[in-house]
Amino acid sequence: MALRLESPTNINFAVIFRMIGWLLVIEAMFMVAPVVTSYIYGEDDFTGNLISLGITLVAGLNMATVIRPKRNYMGKREAILLTVLVWVVFALFGMLPFMLGNLHMGFIDAFFESTSGFTTTGASTIINLEAAPHGIIIWRSVMQWIGGMGIILFTLAVLPMLNHQGGIQLFNAEVSGLTHDKLRPRISQTAKALWMVYLSLTVAEGILLLAGPMPTFDAICYTLSTVSTGGFPTKGQYVAEWGSLYIEIVIIVFMFLGSINFQLIYRAARGDVRALFSNDTFRWYITVIFIMFVLFEVVMHIDGIYDNAHDRIVYPLFQIVASMSSAGFVITDHTAWGPFPMLMFLIMMFFGACAGSTSSGAKIDRLVLFMKSTRNEFYRILHPNSIQSVRLNGRVVPMENVSKVVAFISIYVVTIIVCTAMLCLCDMPVMRALYSSVSCISNIGYGDWTQVNAAVKVVLSLAMIMGRLELFSFLVIFTKDFWVK
Repeated sequence: MALRLESPTNINFAVIFRMIGWLLVIEAMFMVAPVVTSYIYGEDDFTGNLISLGITLVAGLNMATVIRPKRNYMGKREAILLTVLVWVVFALFGMLPFMLGNLHMGFIDAFFESTSGFTTTGASTIINLEAAPHGIIIWRSVMQWIGGMGIILFTLAVLPMLNHQGGIQLFNAEVSGLTHDKLRPRISQTAKALWMVYLSLTVAEGILLLAGPMPTFDAICYTLSTVSTGGFPTKGQYVAEWGSLYIEIVIIVFMFLGSINFQLIYRAARGDVRALFSNDTFRWYITVIFIMFVLFEVVMHIDGIYDNAHDRIVYPLFQIVASMSSAGFVITDHTAWGPFPMLMFLIMMFFGACAGSTSSGAKIDRLVLFMKSTRNEFYRILHPNSIQSVRLNGRVVPMENVSKVVAFISIYVVTIIVCTAMLCLCDMPVMRALYSSVSCISNIGYGDWTQVNAAVKVVLSLAMIMGRLELFSFLVIFTKDFWVK
């Protein structure tokens, strides 16, 4: 019996929930990884992982086959609502292995962990990671890898039928906020091209880590968490605990590659290397990393932090790239470096890296446009009658796009303030609340989340989803205009 969902707001809920059903089937396919891993290692959570897969698969197949939309049309509102719901639904089903497995996590902790995984935040509530089953460890990494390039973008690549059902609307909803050029004529071809870049980086890092001193299982997990700029470790807390310069360099390189616009990597791989180095945003990104590295070196020299070349050079470079790429890996206790480095980390977390990558934050692209627009405003104070345009990569940026950037940064700041206030209401100290808000909205995950209360975890879970969707797609569904027919 087919189920048809009618809406007084003229939103096609049937096509939304049917598509969520197919997406859950895809999520169930990825759940094979923890099931197989648990079976290989002979761990007790095999049954819990298998049940989780079964629940997700049955729910997905029922939604995909029972719900029959009268029309397959998907407009802008349907695309936005689907994009938001997918991240929530994936997190809800993705938390099942944490609840039904050996960890026996509660609903709030499991939802926080799952949301952190899919949004590539890397914040964790697992107290003793070394004791966690291998199935759970691989599932955390797989979640980050799925969320790295985006759930919807993956679906556009594997379900070509979406070209006729609002594919471009879905693409814009998931990578909202900035203009993204289509690499190929059809949106599914563009999605496939971007995923090929993603897969290539994953394979390349996997080969390099497997060739090094890291065990096979850990190398696979770190590969999935690095390319996605997620930051879930497999054990311990610090990357330096592996005691390998080789591992540290490989992770630095692929955190950096994962934070570059994949369209630029695609063009460079096809021989257009000039497109990469002539890009204004890429040059700004490199410049900011270099400036931060110099500042850290000066501060460490003055304060006498570390007395050998390896620690003095590799540690700050690693943590700078980890912060700007939103990977969130921690190489050592960077909180002991002093107040100035912590302030710089806060700034780097806020802006993040390049749009069109797996990184989060407000994005360097917006920083570039914001700075150029601000410079023009200063010039107009002295020359009121002048007409100044904002240029990026040699092209004039429409004022509409510049206004969107200013609006986004303003909303981003307000959202951080509101989130900080809510955390303070949950009895969290002001500075920790601010740091936690920026960390989770920017999908980095710095901090200790094992001892915070349930209310804090709920607030930060929503902050992670908002940050991953770059605010607009999430917040617009709470406006009256969105629901007016």
